[in-house]
Amino acid sequence: MGWFRKKKSASPDPATNQDVFVQCSQCNAHVFREEWEKQIKVCPRCNFHDRLSAQERLDLLIDSGTFQELGKDIKPGDPLSFSDARGSYAKKADEARSKTDMNEAVLAGHGRLSKLHTAIAIMDFRFLGGSLGGSTGEKILITTEYAASHKLPCIIVSASGGARMHEGIVSLMQMAKTCAGVARLRQRNLPLISVLTDPTTGGVSASYAMVGDFHIAEPGALIGFAGRRVIEQTIKQKLPDDFQTAEYLQQHGFVDRIVCRADMKSLLHRILVYCGFS
Repeated sequence: MGWFRKKKSASPDPATNQDVFVQCSQCNAHVFREEWEKQIKVCPRCNFHDRLSAQERLDLLIDSGTFQELGKDIKPGDPLSFSDARGSYAKKADEARSKTDMNEAVLAGHGRLSKLHTAIAIMDFRFLGGSLGGSTGEKILITTEYAASHKLPCIIVSASGGARMHEGIVSLMQMAKTCAGVARLRQRNLPLISVLTDPTTGGVSASYAMVGDFHIAEPGALIGFAGRRVIEQTIKQKLPDDFQTAEYLQQHGFVDRIVCRADMKSLLHRILVYCGFS
């Protein structure tokens, strides 16, 4: 009598599993993608806030159908004709545009936040690490100038690895340029609300991201200037485990509030109402 043999089932398609589950990069938990999207990319197990694209954050904060973009056609320049072992800066910028469907690392414009008209600029880390280049700074400046001329509050959501050194001094000039735009808001008694997300570092943290009237951060966000290893090697000391986190900065007075993503729009609305906008 022959043995009954069970036919081997085909191995599961990895692509199918990836479509169904998302793995949290902090606690490694597998979360149903549907739940992950419902939680706005916040892990329900450990509260890790994954990065959002500029469009995803815009959908989260601005009322549907009210956003009008500013400086849409502004693109990176290449003043140094920069190139390194991995290719030219121009090619990298083209690849970033194709990947993100954005012309720059920031989405700028104005719209309604819970019916309150506000100017807003949202950085996208996917575009060359959200780096601050000449056209990035220009779009930030356009946002602050629109707010100043229309007497609107301004919100800037930062997500950046720092200055875009492919552009040399042109990149560093944007730190002063964007701060000048913030100063014009202050002259007109208009608030800048700075939302700090993971990561906010380098030249962005040393300029407009940290000169707001309100500093709001997401839980666990990396916020700082130089990298942890660079600082430790310079001062020859071991830094605290939570150094450069949103929680550490709040304890030391640099961040006003740490707010979960789902509550961000509500808090921003309350701040705008407190500032007298209606």
